[in-house]
Amino acid sequence: MGFGDLKAASGLKVLNDFLSARSYIEGFVPSQADVAVFEAISTPPSADLCHALRWYNHIKSYQDQKNSLPGVKKPLGQYGPAGVADTTPSSAPAAASKDDDDDDDIDLFGSDDEEDAEAAKLKEQRLAEYAAKKAKKPALIAKSSILLDVKPWDDETDMAKLEECVRSIQMDGLVWGQSKLVPVGYGIKKLQINCVVEDDKVGTDILEEQITAFEDYVQSMDVAAFNKI
Repeated sequence: MGFGDLKAASGLKVLNDFLSARSYIEGFVPSQADVAVFEAISTPPSADLCHALRWYNHIKSYQDQKNSLPGVKKPLGQYGPAGVADTTPSSAPAAASKDDDDDDDIDLFGSDDEEDAEAAKLKEQRLAEYAAKKAKKPALIAKSSILLDVKPWDDETDMAKLEECVRSIQMDGLVWGQSKLVPVGYGIKKLQINCVVEDDKVGTDILEEQITAFEDYVQSMDVAAFNKI
């Protein structure tokens, strides 16, 4: 498994093809798998690699809280399509690793040797630096993954246009994901589409209100699945 060389155009092309049928490297929500692949890329994908560029910009928005994303980072060779080897050149240890280890490197209590004025001053300085570092850590943003069922009026409804209308809904804290058409009977298909929302900014009520506003195409909207991230 792998993407080839992610620092080269050929590797980004493999990544683009891989993401044409999925929103994330693994699963249905951002994870450490996305972080691992993102950090291996030296430059953003070009505009013609639309799937890779969409994913890259989305994962980039999580950089402030990337350490809190679920999962465990694995070698690049454990991600991607089968039959493609990872040939991405290894990078120098990321600065983030140093940041993660800072807590361990800080000696809160100084030396056990003689406790003179200089040692006490150094201890106070380190405590202040430690407290400042903790205070700067970003708060975790509550998010949910929602699977929506959007039903048309009949079998003559233009489902491509219906999906285009749904995806045209843009708001802060909303990211659309994968979708598919699911038969419901009598030649009618419903649109099943996934989205990730920030709980404080987007709710199912506002999604239903905006989706059903396309009344020429949409008969109703239901929540098929709702999972906290």
